[in-house]
Amino acid sequence: MASPTDYLLALDQGTSSSRSIVFDREGRIVAMAQRELPQIYPQPGWVEHDPMEIWRGQLATARDALARAGLKASDVRAIGITNQRETTVLWNRRTGQPVHHAIVWQDRRAEPLCAELRAQGMQAEIQRKTGLVIDAYFSATKLRWLLDEVPGLRAQAEAGELAFGTVDSWLIWQLTGGRVHATDVTNASRTLLFDVHRNAWDDELLAALDIPAALLPQVQPSSSLFGETDAALLGAALPIGGVAGDQQAALFGQACFDAGMAKNTYGTGCFLLMHTGERFQPSSNGLVVTSAAQLTTAQYAMEGSVFVGGAVVQWLRDGLQAIKGSAEVQALAESVPDAGGVMMVPAFTGLGAPYWNADARGTITGLTRGTTVAHIARAALESIAYQSAALLAAMSRDVEAAGGTPVAELRVDGGACVNDLLMQFQADLLGIPVVRPAVVETTALGAAFLAGLSSGVYAGTEELSALWKAERRFLPTLSRTQAEAAMQRWEHAVRQATAG
Repeated sequence: MASPTDYLLALDQGTSSSRSIVFDREGRIVAMAQRELPQIYPQPGWVEHDPMEIWRGQLATARDALARAGLKASDVRAIGITNQRETTVLWNRRTGQPVHHAIVWQDRRAEPLCAELRAQGMQAEIQRKTGLVIDAYFSATKLRWLLDEVPGLRAQAEAGELAFGTVDSWLIWQLTGGRVHATDVTNASRTLLFDVHRNAWDDELLAALDIPAALLPQVQPSSSLFGETDAALLGAALPIGGVAGDQQAALFGQACFDAGMAKNTYGTGCFLLMHTGERFQPSSNGLVVTSAAQLTTAQYAMEGSVFVGGAVVQWLRDGLQAIKGSAEVQALAESVPDAGGVMMVPAFTGLGAPYWNADARGTITGLTRGTTVAHIARAALESIAYQSAALLAAMSRDVEAAGGTPVAELRVDGGACVNDLLMQFQADLLGIPVVRPAVVETTALGAAFLAGLSSGVYAGTEELSALWKAERRFLPTLSRTQAEAAMQRWEHAVRQATAG
């Protein structure tokens, strides 16, 4: 008999919203609550969030989800946290108040510093230790910008008065009333400061980036006890038993526990991860190596990040005003048989993997007098699949060079994966099945699974693999010749977006 307390509460703090989901021990959603997170754009290329808004929204959704489930906090075995990664929060240890807005992962203001580091020849050392490339995407350069550009912060940091964290650390601090300053290996591995071979902060990297070590959180395995929440927050003190950055949490929630298994998350951005087991496999094709969610031993994944995925649909809605709601995009795109030769490269904040071009800007090419907004909508949707296909092609080249097994199927999740047109086009470009799970909230599910393992709800990952179920398989219909021709058109469009 399942215990009546075998419920798990996942806090899913994303770029555009804060959500909380209650799962039962079978991994089924019992109740969910969501609150939109306002975006702050101080100037072009800059993106910020209000950390207090993150905390208030996350707490409110946790309370709402429990209420909708008809549960008390005491019915919940443990809490799991998953979060937008790289987003950088700096706060006062005494007051618990942020000293600046959070600098979001999409923010590009630290690019001049990154250029300096590359010019100093730091790339090889950083890649060897962290698996990452030098890019404004990652946390340390955002933190360095805060210390250099905001008056008084460096002195406070050196005096030990400030705490740095990614969003998971910020939530743990708030949930525990400031008793715990911690993160997990997956979030730490996204900072440019963490040696993923030793699972430790690296003194040489801290010195090179001029970051005081006193700012840093303690690093723990992804499935471990991080502390207990203040009882007053939810009605009982609950253990925080699992933490992972959103993409590694999704890999875990997709039951991709073995080398060669891969998933793609279609959220604000797109994030393709392939598990490589205990093997740290550096990329020669513009990808990064990152720590996968860990129970005990070090685990790794190869990752490619698309900066603008589902956000292109938001742009169609808010910028172009072509649709009133995101759900309308599939019908609009399906009203034409194809994109009519239109190609969109949505490089609104530069291009991520495998191109890593910070100066690229969005383009729409192939316009004719017959082009309609429907063609542009279809090209926008297809751009998500094209970018993801370029990632998997780069990943496949790395795997082949290392003598590994190619990806046999791609498991998908995230908001845009419910779009059948997009998923079918993705399968057509890749030439392998695209598999959508019964529970598409795999990011939150991964956090719940990690918390469930540490709290004894689950005995091991074999039990979790048995819980994962497919909802639909999309099989490729294009010939490989047609798919390759389409990818050549995409690469031509990318060259136009990065020219000059």
